[in-house]
Amino acid sequence: MAYQFDFAAVLQHSDLLLQGAAFTLGLTAIGTLLGVGLGIVGAILRAWRIRPFDRIFGVYVELIRNTPFIVQLFFIFFGLPSLGFRLNEWEAAVLAMVINLGAYSTEIIRAGIQAIPHGQLEAASALAMSRFETFRHVVLRPALGKVWPALSSQIIIVMLGSAVCSQISTEELSFAANFIQSRNFRAFETYLLTTALYLLMAILIRQLLAWFGRRFIMGAR
Repeated sequence: MAYQFDFAAVLQHSDLLLQGAAFTLGLTAIGTLLGVGLGIVGAILRAWRIRPFDRIFGVYVELIRNTPFIVQLFFIFFGLPSLGFRLNEWEAAVLAMVINLGAYSTEIIRAGIQAIPHGQLEAASALAMSRFETFRHVVLRPALGKVWPALSSQIIIVMLGSAVCSQISTEELSFAANFIQSRNFRAFETYLLTTALYLLMAILIRQLLAWFGRRFIMGAR
């Protein structure tokens, strides 16, 4: 018998899908701000070999980049309470995303910093620029400009990876999709619409990051 599509059974729960999408975007926004901030700090420490913090960040980067995100999430949500640190599902999801993105962005931004010609630093010193001015205008912005496409792609990967946060009952998009599918048993229609929403969010974030990069990163050099 031919399969009968029934998208109406899914669309009647569209409010749950939209709430889940909004939650995913909020999770991504917070994770991006804190994760990239952590990555900038780690990149500076590693690129300029500020001991002993460069080695500490080196261990952190290798640990996170070589373990699955879901294991990191479970360790934070289920493991830390054993040590007395209790987090709800929202806090655990944010912390996991920040730690994960921080490790990857550390290496991405470090590559950009190391690509800055040493002569530019000498020129900044000759112009009597302060350390903050040198860091902001000569190091950070050009470095981010060099790696912005790679960093943008990593942010989108982290956004898509947030789907596993549903495993700890974080009410993001995939959690909403699983909930709807368990009620109407229309798995094909539910996950097809969920896929479309993830695709739309990825395109939206990519375009937003591209605009931000042109406006505030590349355009400011």
